[in-house]
Amino acid sequence: MIVRQTNAFKRKIKKLHKQEKKALDKAVKEVMANPSIGEGKTGDLKGVQVFKYKHKEQLYLLAYHFLDDELILTFMEYGTHENFYRDLKNINFKVIK
Repeated sequence: MIVRQTNAFKRKIKKLHKQEKKALDKAVKEVMANPSIGEGKTGDLKGVQVFKYKHKEQLYLLAYHFLDDELILTFMEYGTHENFYRDLKNINFKVIK
């Protein structure tokens, strides 16, 4: 399986605290083990899946795109629910297609 990250995803990871990075790493490993674990989105975000998990009572969302036939997993966005979907729509989808 090929795992990729968008530039926006890479930038957000750099700003995380150590414990947040551990929680995100655990979520990424869960998605890698079972890419169909996330909830598929529709409309503007068709093809994107979102995996939800909690860290210190806060709900976080992890957006990714999985091409099953080519086994390519692309992590796109990470964060809390506030403005998450708005920011996700602004990501350059050319990266995943």
